[in-house]
Amino acid sequence: MFQSLKKMFSGGNEEKGQKILAPVEGTVIPLSQVNDPAFSQEILGKGIAIVPAKGRVVAPADGVLTVVFETKHAVSVTTDKGAEIIIHVGLDTVSLNGEHYTSYKNQGDHVKTGDLLLEFDVEAIKSAGYEVVTPVIICNHQEFPDMVCHTGKDVKELDVVIEL
Repeated sequence: MFQSLKKMFSGGNEEKGQKILAPVEGTVIPLSQVNDPAFSQEILGKGIAIVPAKGRVVAPADGVLTVVFETKHAVSVTTDKGAEIIIHVGLDTVSLNGEHYTSYKNQGDHVKTGDLLLEFDVEAIKSAGYEVVTPVIICNHQEFPDMVCHTGKDVKELDVVIEL
């Protein structure tokens, strides 16, 4: 009975879920528009991509930096609420071997929302012939059946882009 009352007063949602914030400032596009089948066909997971306006990546939520690629082109954060997020700066940019990227945190670090994780030189990466579109993927999206992605808009760092 108390659960019924609780639902009635809470509108049925005791826990709305977590919000994943924009790790990069720029224009949010659907993954289907990313020129790489691993992302566009959602092989790695579901999410969004951001065409960056600035060369910064910040933590999209509180959590643990579970992977920092040696080449600094991608990081993975497992949020305190269990979402596994990959932020991948550019397409095929692993080939740059870390050139044009600077990392500010180490694998295993606990990060707070907004902590600076990476900086990258947008123009240098483009000049080297690479796209800088930045997919933001929820790898364990199956655990979040009500996931909503917000695309087709410009965002600043830490604007809501995904709701789980």
